[in-house]
Amino acid sequence: MELVIITGMSGSGKSKTVDVLEDLGFYCVDNMPPALISGFLEIFLESRGKTKKIAIVTDARGGELFSGLFDSLDALKLRGVEYKILFLNASDEVLIKRFKETRRAHPLSENGQYTVVEAIKKEREMLASAFEHADFIIDTSDLTPQNLKERIVSLFVESPDVFGGFVITVESFGYKYGIPLEADLVFDVRFLPNPFYEESLKEKTGFAQEVSDYVYHFDQTQVFDEKLYDLLEFLIPHYVTEGKTSLVIAIGCTGGKHRSVAISKRLYDHLKEKGHYSVLTHRDIGRE
Repeated sequence: MELVIITGMSGSGKSKTVDVLEDLGFYCVDNMPPALISGFLEIFLESRGKTKKIAIVTDARGGELFSGLFDSLDALKLRGVEYKILFLNASDEVLIKRFKETRRAHPLSENGQYTVVEAIKKEREMLASAFEHADFIIDTSDLTPQNLKERIVSLFVESPDVFGGFVITVESFGYKYGIPLEADLVFDVRFLPNPFYEESLKEKTGFAQEVSDYVYHFDQTQVFDEKLYDLLEFLIPHYVTEGKTSLVIAIGCTGGKHRSVAISKRLYDHLKEKGHYSVLTHRDIGRE
């Protein structure tokens, strides 16, 4: 059985995530209290594998019941059920904007007792442990619905070993749009010559061979790659030993279209060659 526990901040894209997973063949249930998870899954365990992919959303809407999440998950471990926790997140500013645009009340507003700002703060406190133990964290602050869909697909369709191994996500981004909140390691490649200032390369991206050739034409790029690869080969086994199940490596340049894309692609290929299970994403490549 492949079980995904979806949680995270209200307004961060959990409903969209459920829609995508349903399209991918997952049986999805929204707003389930943690105490009911074990009993619910018992039905599917007794079906002897007829339903193999399940996604359950459990979050702050459960109020005090949410505090029992990890007791329920520990019970699943005893049954030998493999699961991954996916945490959807976004900045406070973006969440406030989304609630204002949709005119929806925050689930913790309790009939107006809390402002949206106060409710978001309370929710973060409630979800702190889930955030800390999450296998995957997706910050949707700067993601379009299509970007989010691509991220979910990359994890749960293009990543067949996601439930059994250590997953490394390599993500390119642009500093002008902010550092990804979900990043574990961040590397700044703005010290490299920028293809943006080459007229023939300006409108292309790091996917184009000529842009990649330009970036890797410089000696400092070759040296950077060597040092980065050595560092990661040292760090990754220690992360695994400490029980970490995923690692997000963010590579940033100014706009997230040229240098960071080319270097992220090369890093992704290197990790695959070394036998590491990897996912490649580009947060800002489609921005104007």
